[in-house]
Amino acid sequence: MNLAWKEIKKNKSKFFIFGLIVLLISLLTFIIAGLANGLSQDNAALIKELPDGHFYMTTEAEDNYALSRISSTQQKELLKKYPNATALSIQMGMFHNAEGKQQSVAFVTTTESDIFPKVAAGEMIVDSSLKEEGFKIGDILTSNQFSGQWEIVGFSEQTKFNHAAVAFIHQEDFTEMYRTTDLQLLYLANEEVKTIDGLTMYSNKDFLNTIPSYSAEQLSLNMIIWFLVVISGMLFAIFFYMMNVQKIGLYGILKAIGVKTSTLFIMMWTQMLLISAIALSTSLLLIQLFQNFAPQGMPFHLTLNTTLLFAAIFLIIGFFGATLSGLQIKKVQPLQAIQQGEI
Repeated sequence: MNLAWKEIKKNKSKFFIFGLIVLLISLLTFIIAGLANGLSQDNAALIKELPDGHFYMTTEAEDNYALSRISSTQQKELLKKYPNATALSIQMGMFHNAEGKQQSVAFVTTTESDIFPKVAAGEMIVDSSLKEEGFKIGDILTSNQFSGQWEIVGFSEQTKFNHAAVAFIHQEDFTEMYRTTDLQLLYLANEEVKTIDGLTMYSNKDFLNTIPSYSAEQLSLNMIIWFLVVISGMLFAIFFYMMNVQKIGLYGILKAIGVKTSTLFIMMWTQMLLISAIALSTSLLLIQLFQNFAPQGMPFHLTLNTTLLFAAIFLIIGFFGATLSGLQIKKVQPLQAIQQGEI
């Protein structure tokens, strides 16, 4: 530890550059991870916030919930057979208030359930993000698809779908709007029934992947995140490789006076962990500040667990990258290294 710290103080600029690189790459990774999670929440918070369970849609729909149709007769049979089940439908649409302001939403209707908000005919509960658009409790809303009107009676948290706020409406209103009593999905919370005639089962995660916009979005962003992680590992290896090449003579002298190879590895690991820990701690602080002061409309969501996970991954990759580059230390022959000249 003492030897590692002495070298850091002697070569401040080299280690500062290394720490700065780790800081910038980790910060960029955290920002993209936050945007990926934020877009994920903005796209499918309605599904992600549900308790563990399983969705069921008609097999003929071929993984497209919009094409799924569960008849009212089958609904009644299934709801009677499975008390924890909820039938629901999701349809994109829009409404406007008394001032004529239009708002795109995802209309959701469900059978009676403790999981989803309860509304009466003519009432609506909308996602709290619409508060920023000027909507408030008591507002009267209308739609070209609906002959009546709704009154906003409450706001729900974390209920967005397909990047639109969710609007919960009564089944009677939904039936008038979309001219059908058939609902699209069956949801069983905290329960798994592997076989239901005519229906295909999906876990919450599997159902998310049937949403085209969600799967395409997350795949692209996750590829960028892991590409940055791979780059960081390569930078760790390259940096320590160059450092070790420059210190071949020093390693030769240290080996000649009896310093063990394991001690040299410990010195290198200590330097890597110390610089990385400082850089990652600074990056974590900056990303928390960014999250607190990010614009309200930016879909940014990064939990502490996620940041700590990525920090741990960076440290592990750094350890292996440094170890890989340090294998040349083992091959150093004291006399040959000294003849190459000291640093």
